[in-house]
Amino acid sequence: MSAPQRGTMRWLANAMLVGIGLVFAVPLLWLLTASLDADPTLAIAMPKVMTLDNFRAVLDPELTLLPLWNSVILSGGTAVGTVVLAALAAYPLSRYQMRVTRPFLYGILFGTCLPITAMMVPVYSLFVQLNLIDSLGGTILFMTASSLPIAIWMMKNFMDSVPIELEEAAWVDGASSMRTLVRIVLPLMRPGIAVVFIFVFIQAWGNFFVPFVLLLDPALQPASVSIFNFFGSFGAVAYGQLAAYSIIYSLPVLGLYVLVQRGLGGSSAMAGAVKG
Repeated sequence: MSAPQRGTMRWLANAMLVGIGLVFAVPLLWLLTASLDADPTLAIAMPKVMTLDNFRAVLDPELTLLPLWNSVILSGGTAVGTVVLAALAAYPLSRYQMRVTRPFLYGILFGTCLPITAMMVPVYSLFVQLNLIDSLGGTILFMTASSLPIAIWMMKNFMDSVPIELEEAAWVDGASSMRTLVRIVLPLMRPGIAVVFIFVFIQAWGNFFVPFVLLLDPALQPASVSIFNFFGSFGAVAYGQLAAYSIIYSLPVLGLYVLVQRGLGGSSAMAGAVKG
C-alpha cells in the first residue's frame, strides 16, 4: 500500500472514530447543560440561566444518598462474590486437562446467552417461596449467579497467561493447589481480576430489572430503580433533576475505575517471573 493510500485510510479511520465519539458525547453534553439549566428541555443548548438548584434538589438523603448506598452494597457484594467464585471455578479449568473441560465451558457460554427476562418469572416464584423478596443478600446471590458465566470465561483466559512453572516449583516445595492459587496465581493476575471486578460492578450498578422485581421496599431499592422518581405521570419529566441525578449516579463508577486503574501493574512482574 502506497503512502497516499495509507494516509487516506488513516483519515477515514480517524473520521469514523470521531463520528462514533460524537454519538456518545452528545448525550453527555445534554446531561451537563440540562443539569445547570433553570428551565431545561430535551434540546441541547447553553443554559440561559445557570443554576445549581437541580443538584440541591436531588442531594437528599432519601432520594439520592440511600439509593446510592444500596447500589454500592448490591454492586460491591455482587462483584466480590463473582470474582471469588469465578477464580475458584476457573483454576481447575485452566490448570487441569479434563474431558469435561470443553463441554463445561460451552455450557457456561450457553448460560451467558440466557435472557434475564425469561428467568425472572421462576426466580421470583422461588424467592417468594424462600421468603427472599426484599432481601439484599438474596438479590446479591442471584446477581452473582447470573454474572458468573462470563466472569469464569474471562478469569480463565487471564489465568492461562500465568506460567504454570511457578506453581510446579511451589508444589515441589510442598505447597497445596489452594496455596499456590492464593499466593502465586492471583497476585500475578491482578490486572485480570481488576478487569473482571470492574466489568461485574458496572453491570450490577446499571442493572434495573432484577432489583426492580426482587426489591419492592423503596428503602432497599438502588439508584438504578429510584431514578424513576423523576418520571412523573402523564409524561412529565423533571429533566434538570434527572440530569443532575444521572451525573451524581455516574461518579462512583468513575471513581472506582480511577482507583482500580492504579493497581493494574501486574504485567511487568509476570514478565520476569520465570527468568533466572
